[in-house]
Amino acid sequence: MIKMFFVVPILLAAAGIAWAQGGMKKKKPLPCEFGSVTINNYSRQAGMPPVVFDHWVHRQYYTCRLCHVDLGFGMTVGSTKVRAVDNMKGYFCGTCHNGKMVHGGKRIFESCTKEYTREEYNRCVKCHTLERSAVKENEFYRFSKKMPNERLGNGINWEIAEEKGLIKPVDYLEGVSSKKTNLKVTSDFAIKTKVEGMPDIIFSHKKHTVWNGCGLCHPEIFIGVKKGTTKYSMVELFEGKYCGVCHDKVAFPQTDCQRCHTKQTQE
Repeated sequence: MIKMFFVVPILLAAAGIAWAQGGMKKKKPLPCEFGSVTINNYSRQAGMPPVVFDHWVHRQYYTCRLCHVDLGFGMTVGSTKVRAVDNMKGYFCGTCHNGKMVHGGKRIFESCTKEYTREEYNRCVKCHTLERSAVKENEFYRFSKKMPNERLGNGINWEIAEEKGLIKPVDYLEGVSSKKTNLKVTSDFAIKTKVEGMPDIIFSHKKHTVWNGCGLCHPEIFIGVKKGTTKYSMVELFEGKYCGVCHDKVAFPQTDCQRCHTKQTQE
């Protein structure tokens, strides 16, 4: 008989960590808010609302690797310290949001400018916003209805969406991305768990390289490329390290235990 009680220890651990870190359990975000980050290094100083960045908007068009490796965005909120002048010079957001680049037959709007009229301010508040936008929420729900469902996170199974060709994320920008060498993809392998009765983790490099390549995870998140080199625990993952750098924040949450612990155990 397959053991199914392995979910309980992890869920209890996740809840315990949430309480320990913040004194209270974190509020579960709405699907349209999952993966959204607020960037406010310089906005308020410049008299602008902070930037609310929605990962789902960009994830349907571009890989994670493209933005976090080629464009140089850090993996933690506010770590890149993007300034309006950087965007105007064509860096970071300004790489694509320059008013010239076209994607899917549509011109991408320009992100920042030195001067703007009252009418042009409507462009600014596409990113700089003070409150939730009903328009953006409706846009998300229209998009999500076309995508394969997932039970947690933002309710979209991005892996299946990519496999079925429902989305075709771009991984290369001419003049920005460096030429990559095609490497042999490592076969799936098992990572043994330390909790009795819990299935081992089956890790797939193939699934992760579609979005991340190699450079996003190695060597900053996982030091070595040899299996077993980097030592970590579930507590550290829930603290936002290693797998937790992406999962719980943008990729599906770690409380969805059976997405990773897939090797069945038998009595």
